[in-house]
Amino acid sequence: QLQLVESGGGLVQAGGSLRLSCAASGRTFSSYAMGWFRQAPGKEREFVAAISWSGGTTVFADSVKGRFTISRDNAKNTVYLQMNSLKPEDTAVYYCAAARGITTAQRDMDYWGKGALVTVSS
Repeated sequence: QLQLVESGGGLVQAGGSLRLSCAASGRTFSSYAMGWFRQAPGKEREFVAAISWSGGTTVFADSVKGRFTISRDNAKNTVYLQMNSLKPEDTAVYYCAAARGITTAQRDMDYWGKGALVTVSS
């Protein structure tokens, strides 16, 4: 088992920044690719960003490209999502997830956190 716990969510004004963290415990964190997904009110959960086990490869949804970055610290068993230039439409519950290989597909994720709420006010 791999346990994932998100933190760093909160309320921010449009144009502001937040950094989400996802701390992992259990199985070997460094052997997993990690992803961030989000679910806005009344909408389906969608892919946001992903990073390979080494951190050498990253993928972003078009909606966040150029504004969000994903990184990881395998020594700290933590993956981060730095969110800049936030917009009201970024308001959502953000989930981190782990998979055997880097992927944008929710069905391929093996483990999920419980989520962190990000609210962007206009």
